[in-house]
Amino acid sequence: MSKNKTLKSVLESFKNGEISVEEAEVKIGGIRLDMIGECAKIDTGRNIRCGIPEVVLAENKDLDHLLAIVGKITEASGRCIASRVLPEQAESLEKFCNENSYSYEYNRKGRMFVVSRVPPPEKTGGIVGIITAGTSDIAVAEEAKVIAEEMGCVVKTAYDAGAAGIHRLFPAVKDLLDAHSFVVCAGREGTLPTIIAGLVDRPVIGVPVSIGYGYMGRGEAALASMLQSCAVLTVVNIDAGFTAGAYAALIANMAGGQ
Repeated sequence: MSKNKTLKSVLESFKNGEISVEEAEVKIGGIRLDMIGECAKIDTGRNIRCGIPEVVLAENKDLDHLLAIVGKITEASGRCIASRVLPEQAESLEKFCNENSYSYEYNRKGRMFVVSRVPPPEKTGGIVGIITAGTSDIAVAEEAKVIAEEMGCVVKTAYDAGAAGIHRLFPAVKDLLDAHSFVVCAGREGTLPTIIAGLVDRPVIGVPVSIGYGYMGRGEAALASMLQSCAVLTVVNIDAGFTAGAYAALIANMAGGQ
């Protein structure tokens, strides 16, 4: 049974006679753990309870377990998102979707695989702006983009606009000024989120990216820099595109009227 995005939509569906009392009770419950053998407990009520869909981390998962989990969530919720999907896993997921007549989209840059048997979520009115310092940060940015879109947001992007070429930044920000929240991805010394937070009057989420080498490389210097920011800034973990995208979408959905 497909899940509604919000509690409000469940109540409206019941009021309009589109679902029964029993169906509304199941949807409103929001705490559902569906078992898959002894390998996984699937939280199919997360979306309606928290406003964030359940996401399957494909990295390091047994392939049979991954396919079983994706199938279970797709049947229960209508859509399923798998993150950190390797090319060989994507091939198996594509075959699995074709065999079960599911639609799918694979974002190779962001390594995000979305399986669906229902239409995409309706737009909420929320707008998320995503900016990267360099092209090496795009993979993390695309992960954030996919989850924000799956939460009903319009996502606008500006890539390769880092502080090393500051002249690139202002035209990029100008095109994103109607965003309700910003995700800013940067590696190396991680300066860009602080600069953005000093330019806009909306919440900014900094994402340190594991780009850089030498002393405090692999995102550690970027993380430390963002945590020490003199601007008002929220910071997530290194390479945490999913977390940043979901957080930005929650903010944007509130601001956009959802």
